[in-house]
Amino acid sequence: MIEYYNEDCMVGMKRYGDKHFSLAIVDPPYGINADLNQLELANKKGFTKNAGTYKEYHQTTWDNETPDDAFFNELIRVSKNQIVWGGNYFHNLHLTGVIVWNKKGSGNFKEGEMAKTSLNTFKVFDYSRADAYINDCDMKIHPTQKPVKLYKWLLHNYAKKGDLILDTHVGSASSLIACYDMGFDAVGFELDKDYYEASKKRLNDFMAQGRLF
Repeated sequence: MIEYYNEDCMVGMKRYGDKHFSLAIVDPPYGINADLNQLELANKKGFTKNAGTYKEYHQTTWDNETPDDAFFNELIRVSKNQIVWGGNYFHNLHLTGVIVWNKKGSGNFKEGEMAKTSLNTFKVFDYSRADAYINDCDMKIHPTQKPVKLYKWLLHNYAKKGDLILDTHVGSASSLIACYDMGFDAVGFELDKDYYEASKKRLNDFMAQGRLF
C-alpha cells in the first residue's frame, strides 16, 4: 500500500512510533534555491523545457535552507536505516555510509550526487542524466527530480521483502512509483501543493497501469 500526504513531514512523522519504518530514502532541500536556478537555466519566464503544465518554476522558499537538527533527529527516530540524498550539504548529519549516483558527464550540470546513509556501504550507481531523461523521466515535474530507476536500484540493494519505506520529501513521486512497482509498502509526504498534485497524478496514472513485474 502506498500512502501519500500533502503535509509537513515533521507533523506527519510524529504519528509514528520509534523505528516504525524499515528504511527512509529521502531527498530533502539542499538550500540551493532550486526553483529559481531552474528558471534562470531555462532563460525564460514561464515553464522550463519538459516541465509539462504542472509547475511554474519561480522563486519559492522551499529550497532556501537545509533541514535543521530537528528533522534529522525525527527521521532517525522513526526509521531503522536512512539514505539521505544531498549528504554533502548536510554537515550536521553524521552518517558514515556513502552512495553515489554517477551521472557520467552532464555538461553544465553536476557529474554526480552523493547520499549519506546509516548502512555500512559504499556503492556507485552509474546512470547518465541523458539516459534518465530519455528512458526514465516520463515528465519532469520537479527541479530536483530523480529517476525511478535510481530508487529501484536502492530498493534492490538495501531493502528486503516486507520492508516499510518512508520518503519525507516526495517531490516528483519517483520513489513511490519504484516502491509500488517493486511491491514495497511506503509512506510519503510533500508539503508543496503544486508538486503534490502533479506527483500524485503521476503516481495514480502509473498505478492505474498495474505493476510491471
